[in-house]
Amino acid sequence: MQTPGSICVYCASSSKADACYYEAANTLGNLMGRRGITLITGGGCQGLMRSVEDGALECGGTAVGVIPQFMVEQGWHHTGLTRLLITKDMHERKQTMARMSDAIIALPGGCGTMEELCEIITWKQLGLYLKPIVILNINGYYDHLIKQLEVAIEEHFMGKIHGDIWRVATTPQEALDIIDETPVWSNEIRKYAAL
Repeated sequence: MQTPGSICVYCASSSKADACYYEAANTLGNLMGRRGITLITGGGCQGLMRSVEDGALECGGTAVGVIPQFMVEQGWHHTGLTRLLITKDMHERKQTMARMSDAIIALPGGCGTMEELCEIITWKQLGLYLKPIVILNINGYYDHLIKQLEVAIEEHFMGKIHGDIWRVATTPQEALDIIDETPVWSNEIRKYAAL
């Protein structure tokens, strides 16, 4: 795969996580901005989401937020983004973020982030999203989730081929390097969806 034009980053909006996660998010945004890669996020104004957005913007990069109307009404949106797209609901938000992206990176996060990650893995399993997906496992945060995915394969709830749907990185630079070397899949993967 060539260097992507845009990467969607899933991540936490929590403002109470350890500093190492914010540093990784900021570094990722900065690396993307310096490479001219458009950052696509959920458009939030706090947590890792804010850190990755600010990291891209600080070096002149482009950061596009996609956020549902009800969150804007709560004042949860970042007001300094390059562009803010407002959707009617969460479903449209996720579809828009996936459609706009050339790859996905999942930084650490809570249920919302993990739900987005599991959904995009499912979409790739069904041939609906064929681009690279990288789990950015900062500080071993996703060790248990990665193990659970491996158990799903071992117990035949997923096929062995599905273990290639995602890749794991431990640093922002490694995540971008993986995306550069990961080819887009064929929708032939659909024939493996039913075990």
